Amino acid sequence: MHTVHELERIASQVRRDIIRMIHDAKSGHPGGSLGCTDLLVALYFDILNHNPGDFSMDGIDEDIFVLSNGHISPAFYSVLARSGYFQLKELSTFRKINTRLQGHPSTNEGLPGIRIATGSLGQGLSVAIGVALAKKLNGDDSIVYCLLGDGELQEGQIWEAAMFAADKKLDNIIVIVDYNGQQIDGPVKDVINLGDLRAKWEAFDWQVFEMNGNNIKDILETIGTVKEEIGNRKPLVILMKTEMGQGVNFMMGSHLWHGVAPDDEQTRVALSQLEETIGDY
Repeated sequence: MHTVHELERIASQVRRDIIRMIHDAKSGHPGGSLGCTDLLVALYFDILNHNPGDFSMDGIDEDIFVLSNGHISPAFYSVLARSGYFQLKELSTFRKINTRLQGHPSTNEGLPGIRIATGSLGQGLSVAIGVALAKKLNGDDSIVYCLLGDGELQEGQIWEAAMFAADKKLDNIIVIVDYNGQQIDGPVKDVINLGDLRAKWEAFDWQVFEMNGNNIKDILETIGTVKEEIGNRKPLVILMKTEMGQGVNFMMGSHLWHGVAPDDEQTRVALSQLEETIGDY
């Protein structure tokens, strides 16, 4: 267990990793990665019941996390490495040919911590629901977590999966929607307006919560509250408000940093805003 301050220090370091990885690769997705850093740090360093030192694909008696919006892999890889799944130095291979750290998480090269190839948007929730159902059938009381992007909710498969989970009363799954209001082509409301998301999920018979995804204290408290609802025969979803590009002032709140690598000067400025707290890789 870590204190909120300790988790914040880890998050600052992860954000430095994200900037450096994407700059060195000259490609990647900084905006959403920076925005979801606090959640991933809270999950892997405090919330999840998991075993980085003895990774197995089946995940029996462990909590499972599915990153549906796989393009934010820089944040995911950094958190996996820093929580002990593989060596930190491997972060320097991000998006290089024939390495394990591909632009979107892949199972092909056997990277510890990755159980499903993701990034084809709209599919991760179906996978997570399948895992949750399997755990139910196997008498495994662990929890399945799934992170979705808000633009991803424009995919019809999401709502088919949502109907299925509610119909099967899968109350061992916690879905988190990264609600930053931005996607690759602009503000979500200007591409396909999602309307009242709370009302939509409630209409699909999910229990809905909200939290500030850039406040680690709120993340810990909210997910703690949500976990108390496990077993109440309803799937659970958290609408998580974040800021795209959180921590780097010229990236914050802009869809333009969805999938653009910073140049040398932008990287220097970004790193100057992010404290090195536990050591760069």
